[in-house]
Amino acid sequence: MSTPGYVFRDGGAIPDSDLDEYQRANAQTHPGGTHASGIEQASNSRSAQGGAPSSSAPSNHNVKLGTLADGATDSHALAASDHEHKGAAQQEHFEAEVKDLGWDRDPQHIPKPLVGGITNEEAWLLMRRFNRQMYHVKAMKTQPLAGLDLNIADEDEFSPDKLRANVERLYMTVIVGLVSFGKHIARLRSWREPRRTGAFMAAYAIAWIFDFIMPLLFTIITVLILVPQARTLMFPHAPIALVSSKTGGVQSPKAGVLGSHDSITGAPEKHQGEAVEQEASNFVAGIGTIAMSSATGKHEQGDPDTDPLADSTPDPTNIAMTGADAKASAQGAKPNAAHDKTKQPMEDAMWSKMRPVMHIVGDIADGWERFANALSPTSPFSKVTPKLKLASIVAPMTAVSIATNSYVFAKMNWFFVGFGFFGDPLIWRGLDYLNKEFPNWQKLLEIRNSILKGVPTNAQLTITLLRVGEANRAPLPPPPTSDAPPSDHPAELDKDDLALDASHDEIHDAITADKQSQMGEETGEKKKKGGSKVLGFLKGTTKAGVETKLGADAARAAAGSVTAKQHLGAVPSRKEQISSGPVDFKARYKGTKGWVYINTSATIPCVAFSKHQTNGTGEQTDKKLQPVFSIPIDEIQELKKIGGFGWKAKLLIGWATDKNIVDGLEIVDKEGNTTRITAIVQREELFNRLVSMGRQKWESW
Repeated sequence: MSTPGYVFRDGGAIPDSDLDEYQRANAQTHPGGTHASGIEQASNSRSAQGGAPSSSAPSNHNVKLGTLADGATDSHALAASDHEHKGAAQQEHFEAEVKDLGWDRDPQHIPKPLVGGITNEEAWLLMRRFNRQMYHVKAMKTQPLAGLDLNIADEDEFSPDKLRANVERLYMTVIVGLVSFGKHIARLRSWREPRRTGAFMAAYAIAWIFDFIMPLLFTIITVLILVPQARTLMFPHAPIALVSSKTGGVQSPKAGVLGSHDSITGAPEKHQGEAVEQEASNFVAGIGTIAMSSATGKHEQGDPDTDPLADSTPDPTNIAMTGADAKASAQGAKPNAAHDKTKQPMEDAMWSKMRPVMHIVGDIADGWERFANALSPTSPFSKVTPKLKLASIVAPMTAVSIATNSYVFAKMNWFFVGFGFFGDPLIWRGLDYLNKEFPNWQKLLEIRNSILKGVPTNAQLTITLLRVGEANRAPLPPPPTSDAPPSDHPAELDKDDLALDASHDEIHDAITADKQSQMGEETGEKKKKGGSKVLGFLKGTTKAGVETKLGADAARAAAGSVTAKQHLGAVPSRKEQISSGPVDFKARYKGTKGWVYINTSATIPCVAFSKHQTNGTGEQTDKKLQPVFSIPIDEIQELKKIGGFGWKAKLLIGWATDKNIVDGLEIVDKEGNTTRITAIVQREELFNRLVSMGRQKWESW
């Protein structure tokens, strides 16, 4: 039984007629073969200003990107290997720099599939969630135990926004998966699918009569692991929102229309997985005081060093505590710190415990993703090895359960209970011995380093897919976005294959939009508009103050203020939000407008900043690029996402102006030099390219 929204198809290549058409068009466009790059590239040393000696060289497009071909981890090796099933990003091309597969195109005009074995919608789903999960990565000096990098660091610092991301992952994996499993149980218990329920009951009754319950259970688990078709046969798919958890029959989705198959509410979505992501966001927003900080995006580690607007903005996460103090004052108590000596210690204790809580939530989500990707592997990872590993553990349990009766099983359990209770001295001596002889034995016993070694989390799968594109000089296009709301039309559904005891008319009535609920929403919107005049006045006043502050920043930047320069361009107009990539990315450096560009055709691939834009291939156009700085890709040691404003100022500006705030990126090289780039219109896309290009072994912080 697959996990909705995370487990992908199990099998070979995705049949696609568009791929042949794409290859024919590519061959007609470039009949003559390869040609050399003409960019003048900065040298290894970081230049403070101006030109640099040229180090460009003709690129051989029959060879994988050199920085990935060395195979620093299993992910690097898989990305640079020759795959049996290839997508558009894995095809040979004849571009001097990289092949643009449609970074600014409509999704319908992007080649399908981009990577063999996975659909474009599934790849974009992974990239969207990768963008929300990754904040800060550092290069590791040691080889990861499991052969895959991008694990979460043990010293990962806590921030409420990271907690939000982990709780959202927990919702999208564990909670949605458990809800789906619960509804399968409801369907079986309802007898609305009599053949399936009857088969389960007959197998259980026979096993119960012959005292064969445990062998049957382990046998079923082994079959489900090794034979994906058995999962569909035993647990036929039905949209989660369409099944009632009480009756096991058909119900109308909570959203009023069945717009998605893998979400609990059935809300409409524009692209696969968006409804679940929005549900997860709303789930976090409904949790208590600490989760309120997560929902508002508090991530002070990414804030600028100095931000006067943020310093003067109140902390909205203090609302809950302030409300509690107000209630206490009304009852005659004195809730201030002078009278309540427990207030500050309790707050400190609560926040200090949030870091291990965040790690536990992240570990649970990682474990669920690994098991899901082991049961239904995605290319380019092995489709057989993980299943054999899991089956090799469960299969012996079948043999043991056959030879062990219920009496011996109960005796063994009670023995372990007694040993755990009374054997404390022996247990501690054993642990001391292990710590002395095998210092890392706890790490070796983790599932990621043992039974699931080599099985990726979704983040590790995503970076491998990104590396596949980089290895073939064809970066994967970013997930498509649009301002239009999702359609209210129901999602496609094959009513004949739907294993639910309901007629076509009942299913049709359940999945189509509920007109009464739509009328209720419209009425609610009108009431909301009528009662928001005061809020609109406050918003207008705040907007005027924010615009005044932004104008003052421009004047202060012209006078040389470093802090003000970092704010320039962070609130761009719609005209300034120019789509860029995969080579050039519109940004600012020390307040100066320009372009961050990536050059991989040179002898030393690098990322640089120039006031002039290239022609989209990393080459110069009319003027020399004259890079302001240049950093070799393999010398990058840290990549950190930073905010255009502090998180409080960002909330205020976003609410008052209804404008998108573009953020920045910090790059740290081997020498410890930090380069801060701000106002990057496509910051996530630039981060994804930089993190997947080199031979670095990353660790998530």
